[in-house]
Amino acid sequence: MNTFTRRSLIGSSLGVAAAATLSACGTSAQTPPPSSPSASPSGDGGGAGYDGPNVDLQFWNGFTGGDGAFMKTLVDQFNSEHANIAVAVQTMQWADYYTKLPTAVQSGNGPDIAVMHVDSVATNAARSVIQPLDDVATALQLSEADFAPVPWKAGIYKDVRYAIPLDVHPLGFFYNKDVMSSAGLDPDNPPLTHDDYMAALDALKGKDIQGHWASPFQFTGGLSVQSLIAQFGGSLFSADATKAAWGDEGGVKALTWWQDLIKNGYSNPKVAQDADFIALQNGQTAFNWNGIWSINTLAEKKDLNWGVTVLPNIGGQNAAWAGSHQFVLPVQKTPDENKATASRVFLNWISQQSLEWAKGGQVPARNSVRESAEFAALTDQAKLAEQIDYLVFPPAVPGIGDALVELEKAINEITLGQKDVATTLNDAAGRADKILEANAKKYA
Repeated sequence: MNTFTRRSLIGSSLGVAAAATLSACGTSAQTPPPSSPSASPSGDGGGAGYDGPNVDLQFWNGFTGGDGAFMKTLVDQFNSEHANIAVAVQTMQWADYYTKLPTAVQSGNGPDIAVMHVDSVATNAARSVIQPLDDVATALQLSEADFAPVPWKAGIYKDVRYAIPLDVHPLGFFYNKDVMSSAGLDPDNPPLTHDDYMAALDALKGKDIQGHWASPFQFTGGLSVQSLIAQFGGSLFSADATKAAWGDEGGVKALTWWQDLIKNGYSNPKVAQDADFIALQNGQTAFNWNGIWSINTLAEKKDLNWGVTVLPNIGGQNAAWAGSHQFVLPVQKTPDENKATASRVFLNWISQQSLEWAKGGQVPARNSVRESAEFAALTDQAKLAEQIDYLVFPPAVPGIGDALVELEKAINEITLGQKDVATTLNDAAGRADKILEANAKKYA
Protein backbone atom coordinates (compact mmCIF):
# COMPACT_ATOMS: atom_id res chain seq x y z
CA MET A 1 0.00 0.00 0.00
CA ASN A 2 2.93 2.38 0.60
CA THR A 3 3.98 1.87 -3.01
CA PHE A 4 0.50 2.70 -4.26
CA THR A 5 0.27 5.74 -2.01
CA ARG A 6 3.57 7.08 -3.27
CA ARG A 7 2.62 6.44 -6.86
CA SER A 8 -0.74 8.12 -6.46
CA LEU A 9 0.92 11.34 -5.35
CA ILE A 10 4.20 11.34 -7.23
CA GLY A 11 2.89 13.55 -10.02
CA SER A 12 1.69 16.29 -7.71
CA SER A 13 0.00 18.56 -10.19
CA LEU A 14 -1.59 15.76 -12.14
CA GLY A 15 -3.94 14.06 -9.68
CA VAL A 16 -7.12 15.30 -8.09
CA ALA A 17 -5.81 15.22 -4.53
CA ALA A 18 -2.50 16.81 -5.45
CA ALA A 19 -4.16 19.41 -7.63
CA ALA A 20 -6.32 20.33 -4.68
CA THR A 21 -3.12 20.79 -2.71
CA LEU A 22 -1.75 23.17 -5.29
CA SER A 23 -5.06 24.97 -5.41
CA ALA A 24 -4.93 25.38 -1.65
CA CYS A 25 -1.45 26.83 -2.00
CA GLY A 26 -2.81 29.25 -4.54
CA THR A 27 -5.63 30.47 -2.36
CA SER A 28 -3.19 31.59 0.28
CA ALA A 29 -1.08 33.49 -2.24
CA GLN A 30 -2.58 36.72 -0.92
CA THR A 31 -0.49 36.30 2.24
CA PRO A 32 2.58 38.56 2.01
CA PRO A 33 5.71 36.52 1.28
CA PRO A 34 8.81 36.73 3.47
CA SER A 35 10.90 39.83 2.95
CA SER A 36 12.81 39.79 -0.31
CA PRO A 37 16.40 39.91 1.08
CA SER A 38 16.03 36.40 2.50
CA ALA A 39 15.07 35.02 -0.90
CA SER A 40 18.64 35.38 -2.25
CA PRO A 41 21.19 34.71 0.48
CA SER A 42 24.76 35.61 -0.28
CA GLY A 43 27.60 33.12 -0.39
CA ASP A 44 29.57 31.16 -2.96
CA GLY A 45 26.83 28.66 -3.69
CA GLY A 46 28.69 25.92 -1.85
CA GLY A 47 31.43 25.83 -4.44
CA ALA A 48 34.24 25.95 -1.88
CA GLY A 49 32.65 23.45 0.48
CA TYR A 50 31.86 24.32 4.07
CA ASP A 51 34.46 24.89 6.80
CA GLY A 52 32.39 26.92 9.25
CA PRO A 53 31.02 26.02 12.70
CA ASN A 54 28.76 23.03 13.26
CA VAL A 55 25.30 23.46 11.78
CA ASP A 56 22.11 21.41 11.95
CA LEU A 57 20.01 21.30 8.76
CA GLN A 58 16.41 20.20 8.31
CA PHE A 59 15.62 18.31 5.10
CA TRP A 60 11.96 17.78 4.18
CA ASN A 61 10.68 15.37 1.54
CA GLY A 62 7.78 13.08 0.73
CA PHE A 63 9.69 9.85 0.16
CA THR A 64 7.39 7.64 2.22
CA GLY A 65 7.72 4.63 -0.09
CA GLY A 66 10.63 2.31 -0.67
CA ASP A 67 12.68 5.16 -2.09
CA GLY A 68 12.87 6.74 1.35
CA ALA A 69 15.35 4.13 2.55
CA PHE A 70 17.70 4.95 -0.31
CA MET A 71 17.58 8.67 0.48
CA LYS A 72 18.24 7.95 4.15
CA THR A 73 21.33 5.95 3.16
CA LEU A 74 22.61 8.93 1.20
CA VAL A 75 21.95 11.38 4.04
CA ASP A 76 23.70 9.10 6.53
CA GLN A 77 26.71 8.89 4.24
CA PHE A 78 26.80 12.67 3.82
CA ASN A 79 26.68 13.17 7.58
CA SER A 80 29.51 10.71 8.10
CA GLU A 81 31.68 12.60 5.59
CA HIS A 82 30.88 16.10 6.88
CA ALA A 83 31.63 16.40 10.59
CA ASN A 84 30.45 20.00 10.77
CA ILE A 85 27.08 19.45 8.99
CA ALA A 86 24.28 17.35 10.50
CA VAL A 87 21.27 16.81 8.23
CA ALA A 88 18.04 15.59 9.84
CA VAL A 89 15.35 14.19 7.56
CA GLN A 90 11.62 14.73 8.02
CA THR A 91 9.45 12.64 5.72
CA MET A 92 5.70 13.06 5.20
CA GLN A 93 3.05 12.24 2.61
CA TRP A 94 3.36 14.50 -0.42
CA ALA A 95 -0.14 15.94 0.05
CA ASP A 96 0.72 16.97 3.62
CA TYR A 97 4.12 18.22 2.51
CA TYR A 98 2.75 20.64 -0.08
CA THR A 99 0.28 22.00 2.46
CA LYS A 100 2.74 22.37 5.33
CA LEU A 101 5.74 23.76 3.47
CA PRO A 102 4.35 27.22 2.51
CA THR A 103 2.87 27.68 5.98
CA ALA A 104 6.15 26.71 7.66
CA VAL A 105 8.13 29.08 5.45
CA GLN A 106 5.75 31.94 6.12
CA SER A 107 6.02 31.43 9.89
CA GLY A 108 9.82 31.22 9.76
CA ASN A 109 9.86 27.50 10.59
CA GLY A 110 10.59 26.07 7.16
CA PRO A 111 13.29 23.50 6.46
CA ASP A 112 16.73 24.38 5.12
CA ILE A 113 16.50 21.94 2.20
CA ALA A 114 13.55 20.37 0.42
CA VAL A 115 12.61 18.27 -2.59
CA MET A 116 9.81 19.26 -4.92
CA HIS A 117 8.16 17.74 -7.97
CA VAL A 118 9.08 19.68 -11.07
CA ASP A 119 5.49 20.75 -11.72
CA SER A 120 5.34 22.47 -8.33
CA VAL A 121 8.49 24.56 -8.70
CA ALA A 122 6.94 27.50 -10.57
CA THR A 123 4.00 27.72 -8.17
CA ASN A 124 6.23 27.89 -5.12
CA ALA A 125 8.68 30.25 -6.80
CA ALA A 126 5.83 32.64 -7.60
CA ARG A 127 4.71 32.51 -3.98
CA SER A 128 8.23 33.21 -2.65
CA VAL A 129 8.33 29.84 -0.88
CA ILE A 130 11.66 28.86 -2.46
CA GLN A 131 14.88 30.75 -3.18
CA PRO A 132 16.61 31.45 -6.50
CA LEU A 133 19.52 29.07 -7.06
CA ASP A 134 21.46 30.74 -9.84
CA ASP A 135 24.29 31.25 -7.34
CA VAL A 136 24.49 27.48 -6.86
CA ALA A 137 24.66 26.75 -10.57
CA THR A 138 27.32 29.43 -11.05
CA ALA A 139 29.50 28.55 -8.07
CA LEU A 140 29.43 24.83 -8.77
CA GLN A 141 29.88 25.45 -12.49
CA LEU A 142 26.71 23.51 -13.23
CA SER A 143 25.20 23.87 -16.67
CA GLU A 144 22.88 22.09 -19.05
CA ALA A 145 25.89 20.06 -20.19
CA ASP A 146 25.95 18.39 -16.76
CA PHE A 147 22.29 17.32 -16.79
CA ALA A 148 19.61 15.94 -19.05
CA PRO A 149 18.22 19.04 -20.83
CA VAL A 150 14.54 18.47 -20.07
CA PRO A 151 14.74 18.39 -16.23
CA TRP A 152 17.48 21.04 -16.19
CA LYS A 153 15.36 23.57 -18.10
CA ALA A 154 12.30 22.67 -16.03
CA GLY A 155 13.89 24.19 -12.91
CA ILE A 156 13.77 27.69 -14.43
CA TYR A 157 10.91 30.11 -13.80
CA LYS A 158 10.90 33.56 -15.42
CA ASP A 159 14.54 33.17 -16.46
CA VAL A 160 15.65 32.43 -12.88
CA ARG A 161 16.74 29.01 -11.63
CA TYR A 162 14.83 27.81 -8.57
CA ALA A 163 15.63 24.09 -8.59
CA ILE A 164 18.47 21.65 -9.26
CA PRO A 165 17.27 18.34 -10.75
CA LEU A 166 17.89 15.10 -8.89
CA ASP A 167 16.15 12.60 -11.17
CA VAL A 168 13.49 11.86 -13.70
CA HIS A 169 10.90 9.12 -13.24
CA PRO A 170 9.36 8.23 -16.62
CA LEU A 171 6.64 5.88 -17.68
CA GLY A 172 7.76 2.55 -19.03
CA PHE A 173 6.24 -0.40 -20.86
CA PHE A 174 5.91 -3.37 -18.49
CA TYR A 175 4.91 -6.75 -19.87
CA ASN A 176 4.06 -10.20 -18.55
CA LYS A 177 6.19 -12.68 -20.48
CA ASP A 178 4.12 -15.72 -19.61
CA VAL A 179 0.91 -14.12 -20.81
CA MET A 180 2.63 -13.11 -24.05
CA SER A 181 3.86 -16.65 -24.57
CA SER A 182 0.35 -18.04 -24.04
CA ALA A 183 -0.78 -16.01 -27.05
CA GLY A 184 2.10 -17.11 -29.24
CA LEU A 185 4.03 -13.84 -28.85
CA ASP A 186 7.78 -13.63 -28.42
CA PRO A 187 8.25 -12.69 -24.74
CA ASP A 188 11.68 -11.28 -25.43
CA ASN A 189 10.50 -8.91 -28.17
CA PRO A 190 7.68 -6.70 -26.89
CA PRO A 191 5.85 -4.72 -29.60
CA LEU A 192 7.16 -1.17 -29.94
CA THR A 193 5.41 0.15 -33.06
CA HIS A 194 1.74 0.89 -33.65
CA ASP A 195 1.24 -2.00 -36.07
CA ASP A 196 3.12 -4.50 -33.94
CA TYR A 197 1.26 -3.40 -30.83
CA MET A 198 -2.15 -3.80 -32.46
CA ALA A 199 -1.16 -7.19 -33.87
CA ALA A 200 -0.11 -8.30 -30.41
CA LEU A 201 -3.42 -7.11 -28.92
CA ASP A 202 -5.29 -9.05 -31.61
CA ALA A 203 -3.28 -12.18 -30.83
CA LEU A 204 -4.06 -11.81 -27.14
CA LYS A 205 -7.73 -11.17 -27.87
CA GLY A 206 -7.78 -14.39 -29.88
CA LYS A 207 -6.89 -16.16 -26.63
CA ASP A 208 -9.59 -14.27 -24.69
CA ILE A 209 -7.01 -12.03 -23.06
CA GLN A 210 -7.63 -8.28 -22.78
CA GLY A 211 -4.05 -7.26 -23.45
CA HIS A 212 -3.96 -3.62 -22.32
CA TRP A 213 -6.32 -2.42 -19.63
CA ALA A 214 -7.16 1.27 -20.13
CA SER A 215 -7.32 2.95 -16.75
CA PRO A 216 -9.67 5.94 -16.41
CA PHE A 217 -7.62 7.29 -13.52
CA GLN A 218 -4.53 9.47 -13.39
CA PHE A 219 -2.50 6.37 -12.56
CA THR A 220 -1.92 5.12 -15.07
CA GLY A 221 -4.47 6.36 -17.58
CA GLY A 222 -3.79 10.07 -17.34
CA LEU A 223 -0.03 9.71 -17.63
CA SER A 224 -0.40 7.29 -20.54
CA VAL A 225 -2.71 9.69 -22.36
CA GLN A 226 -0.31 12.60 -21.85
CA SER A 227 2.36 10.46 -23.49
CA LEU A 228 0.01 9.57 -26.33
CA ILE A 229 -0.96 13.20 -26.99
CA ALA A 230 2.71 14.03 -27.57
CA GLN A 231 3.20 10.88 -29.65
CA PHE A 232 0.37 11.99 -31.95
CA GLY A 233 2.02 15.39 -32.37
CA GLY A 234 -0.15 17.26 -29.89
CA SER A 235 0.56 19.37 -26.82
CA LEU A 236 -1.07 19.85 -23.45
CA PHE A 237 -0.94 23.63 -23.73
CA SER A 238 -0.19 26.38 -26.22
CA ALA A 239 3.41 27.55 -26.52
CA ASP A 240 2.81 30.39 -24.05
CA ALA A 241 0.73 28.13 -21.75
CA THR A 242 -2.26 30.48 -21.87
CA LYS A 243 -4.57 27.96 -23.54
CA ALA A 244 -5.22 24.23 -23.18
CA ALA A 245 -4.34 22.43 -26.42
CA TRP A 246 -5.47 18.88 -25.70
CA GLY A 247 -8.66 19.40 -27.75
CA ASP A 248 -6.60 19.77 -30.93
CA GLU A 249 -5.97 16.99 -33.44
CA GLY A 250 -3.20 15.29 -31.47
CA GLY A 251 -5.33 15.03 -28.36
CA VAL A 252 -8.37 13.75 -30.24
CA LYS A 253 -6.31 11.05 -31.97
CA ALA A 254 -4.69 10.01 -28.69
CA LEU A 255 -7.95 9.70 -26.76
CA THR A 256 -9.65 7.96 -29.67
CA TRP A 257 -6.95 5.28 -29.66
CA TRP A 258 -7.26 5.01 -25.88
CA GLN A 259 -11.06 4.73 -26.00
CA ASP A 260 -10.85 2.16 -28.80
CA LEU A 261 -8.92 -0.18 -26.51
CA ILE A 262 -12.24 -0.69 -24.75
CA LYS A 263 -14.49 -0.47 -27.82
CA ASN A 264 -12.48 -3.15 -29.61
CA GLY A 265 -12.30 -5.53 -26.67
CA TYR A 266 -8.64 -5.08 -25.82
CA SER A 267 -9.41 -3.75 -22.34
CA ASN A 268 -11.64 -4.40 -19.40
CA PRO A 269 -14.31 -1.66 -19.72
CA LYS A 270 -14.39 -0.84 -15.99
CA VAL A 271 -10.87 -0.65 -14.61
CA ALA A 272 -10.62 0.32 -10.93
CA GLN A 273 -7.73 2.33 -9.49
CA ASP A 274 -4.49 0.33 -9.84
CA ALA A 275 -6.43 -2.67 -11.17
CA ASP A 276 -4.48 -2.56 -14.44
CA PHE A 277 -1.17 -2.99 -12.60
CA ILE A 278 -2.56 -5.74 -10.40
CA ALA A 279 -3.93 -7.50 -13.49
CA LEU A 280 -0.44 -7.56 -14.99
CA GLN A 281 0.89 -9.26 -11.88
CA ASN A 282 -2.01 -11.74 -11.76
CA GLY A 283 -1.65 -12.77 -15.39
CA GLN A 284 -4.97 -11.22 -16.46
CA THR A 285 -3.34 -8.85 -18.94
CA ALA A 286 -0.07 -8.71 -20.85
CA PHE A 287 0.81 -5.01 -21.08
CA ASN A 288 0.86 -2.12 -18.63
CA TRP A 289 2.27 1.40 -18.98
CA ASN A 290 3.46 2.44 -15.57
CA GLY A 291 6.12 4.45 -13.80
CA ILE A 292 9.73 3.44 -13.26
CA TRP A 293 8.92 3.15 -9.55
CA SER A 294 7.12 -0.12 -10.44
CA ILE A 295 10.44 -1.87 -11.06
CA ASN A 296 11.11 -2.59 -7.41
CA THR A 297 7.48 -3.61 -6.80
CA LEU A 298 7.63 -6.22 -9.56
CA ALA A 299 11.10 -7.34 -8.52
CA GLU A 300 9.62 -8.48 -5.22
CA LYS A 301 7.31 -10.89 -7.11
CA LYS A 302 9.73 -13.78 -7.39
CA ASP A 303 7.31 -15.96 -9.35
CA LEU A 304 6.46 -13.24 -11.89
CA ASN A 305 8.13 -13.46 -15.30
CA TRP A 306 8.16 -9.86 -16.47
CA GLY A 307 10.10 -7.32 -18.48
CA VAL A 308 10.25 -3.58 -19.04
CA THR A 309 11.24 -1.35 -21.93
CA VAL A 310 10.55 2.07 -23.42
CA LEU A 311 6.99 3.08 -24.27
CA PRO A 312 5.75 1.88 -27.66
CA ASN A 313 5.53 4.55 -30.36
CA ILE A 314 1.80 4.50 -31.11
CA GLY A 315 1.30 7.94 -32.65
CA GLY A 316 4.41 8.36 -34.78
CA GLN A 317 6.63 10.38 -32.43
CA ASN A 318 8.64 9.09 -29.49
CA ALA A 319 7.31 10.58 -26.25
CA ALA A 320 6.85 9.51 -22.64
CA TRP A 321 5.44 11.26 -19.59
CA ALA A 322 7.89 11.82 -16.77
CA GLY A 323 8.12 13.57 -13.46
CA SER A 324 11.24 14.87 -11.77
CA HIS A 325 12.29 15.38 -8.17
CA GLN A 326 14.16 18.66 -7.85
CA PHE A 327 16.13 20.10 -4.94
CA VAL A 328 14.96 23.47 -3.68
CA LEU A 329 16.01 25.73 -0.82
CA PRO A 330 13.04 27.26 1.02
CA VAL A 331 13.10 30.96 1.84
CA GLN A 332 14.35 31.77 5.33
CA LYS A 333 12.89 34.69 7.27
CA THR A 334 16.15 35.02 9.18
CA PRO A 335 18.97 34.00 6.84
CA ASP A 336 21.92 32.16 8.35
CA GLU A 337 25.00 32.37 6.13
CA ASN A 338 26.50 29.17 7.52
CA LYS A 339 23.34 27.15 6.99
CA ALA A 340 22.89 28.65 3.53
CA THR A 341 26.34 27.51 2.45
CA ALA A 342 26.08 24.09 4.11
CA SER A 343 22.70 23.49 2.44
CA ARG A 344 24.23 24.15 -0.95
CA VAL A 345 27.10 21.78 -0.22
CA PHE A 346 24.56 19.08 0.65
CA LEU A 347 22.52 19.71 -2.48
CA ASN A 348 25.54 19.36 -4.76
CA TRP A 349 26.87 16.28 -2.95
CA ILE A 350 23.57 14.38 -3.22
CA SER A 351 23.39 15.19 -6.91
CA GLN A 352 26.85 13.71 -7.45
CA GLN A 353 25.97 10.57 -5.45
CA SER A 354 22.62 9.88 -7.13
CA LEU A 355 23.56 6.37 -8.27
CA GLU A 356 22.33 5.08 -4.91
CA TRP A 357 19.12 7.00 -5.48
CA ALA A 358 18.67 5.33 -8.87
CA LYS A 359 18.46 1.97 -7.12
CA GLY A 360 15.18 3.14 -5.60
CA GLY A 361 13.62 3.30 -9.06
CA GLN A 362 14.80 6.58 -10.61
CA VAL A 363 16.85 7.84 -13.53
CA PRO A 364 19.61 10.25 -12.39
CA ALA A 365 19.36 13.69 -13.95
CA ARG A 366 23.12 14.18 -13.72
CA ASN A 367 24.82 12.95 -16.91
CA SER A 368 27.97 11.69 -15.21
CA VAL A 369 25.92 9.35 -13.04
CA ARG A 370 23.46 8.28 -15.72
CA GLU A 371 26.25 7.52 -18.18
CA SER A 372 28.34 5.51 -15.71
CA ALA A 373 28.98 1.77 -15.93
CA GLU A 374 27.41 1.41 -12.48
CA PHE A 375 24.11 2.83 -13.69
CA ALA A 376 24.21 0.70 -16.85
CA ALA A 377 24.33 -2.31 -14.54
CA LEU A 378 20.86 -1.31 -13.31
CA THR A 379 19.48 -2.71 -16.53
CA ASP A 380 15.79 -1.90 -16.02
CA GLN A 381 16.39 1.70 -15.00
CA ALA A 382 18.96 2.08 -17.77
CA LYS A 383 16.45 0.87 -20.35
CA LEU A 384 13.90 3.51 -19.33
CA ALA A 385 16.66 6.12 -19.30
CA GLU A 386 16.83 5.74 -23.08
CA GLN A 387 13.76 7.98 -23.18
CA ILE A 388 15.65 10.90 -21.59
CA ASP A 389 15.60 13.11 -24.70
CA TYR A 390 11.88 12.91 -25.38
CA LEU A 391 10.26 13.13 -21.98
CA VAL A 392 7.06 15.17 -21.57
CA PHE A 393 6.84 17.71 -18.72
CA PRO A 394 4.13 20.30 -18.08
CA PRO A 395 5.21 23.93 -18.62
CA ALA A 396 6.77 25.90 -15.76
CA VAL A 397 3.66 27.93 -15.00
CA PRO A 398 2.28 28.60 -11.49
CA GLY A 399 -0.83 26.58 -10.72
CA ILE A 400 -0.59 24.52 -13.92
CA GLY A 401 -1.96 21.51 -12.03
CA ASP A 402 -5.28 23.28 -11.51
CA ALA A 403 -5.81 23.28 -15.27
CA LEU A 404 -4.60 19.71 -15.77
CA VAL A 405 -7.35 18.45 -13.47
CA GLU A 406 -9.79 19.26 -16.27
CA LEU A 407 -7.93 16.93 -18.62
CA GLU A 408 -8.04 14.22 -15.99
CA LYS A 409 -11.80 14.60 -15.70
CA ALA A 410 -12.14 14.35 -19.48
CA ILE A 411 -10.03 11.18 -19.62
CA ASN A 412 -12.26 9.61 -16.98
CA GLU A 413 -15.45 10.52 -18.87
CA ILE A 414 -14.08 9.32 -22.21
CA THR A 415 -12.74 6.05 -20.78
CA LEU A 416 -15.48 5.09 -18.36
CA GLY A 417 -18.44 6.88 -19.89
CA GLN A 418 -17.42 6.38 -23.53
CA LYS A 419 -18.33 10.01 -24.21
CA ASP A 420 -17.56 11.69 -27.52
CA VAL A 421 -13.84 12.35 -27.60
CA ALA A 422 -13.66 15.71 -29.42
CA THR A 423 -16.58 17.28 -27.59
CA THR A 424 -15.40 16.15 -24.15
CA LEU A 425 -11.83 17.32 -24.73
CA ASN A 426 -12.87 20.72 -26.05
CA ASP A 427 -15.29 21.29 -23.18
CA ALA A 428 -12.50 20.45 -20.73
CA ALA A 429 -10.10 22.75 -22.58
CA GLY A 430 -12.59 25.59 -22.30
CA ARG A 431 -12.82 25.16 -18.53
CA ALA A 432 -9.04 24.93 -18.28
CA ASP A 433 -8.61 28.16 -20.25
CA LYS A 434 -10.61 30.02 -17.60
CA ILE A 435 -8.45 28.51 -14.86
CA LEU A 436 -5.27 29.52 -16.69
CA GLU A 437 -6.55 33.06 -17.08
CA ALA A 438 -7.48 33.30 -13.40
CA ASN A 439 -4.14 31.87 -12.28
CA ALA A 440 -2.24 34.30 -14.48
CA LYS A 441 -3.82 37.13 -12.55
CA LYS A 442 -3.49 35.45 -9.16
CA TYR A 443 0.21 34.73 -9.51
CA ALA A 444 1.15 37.95 -11.30
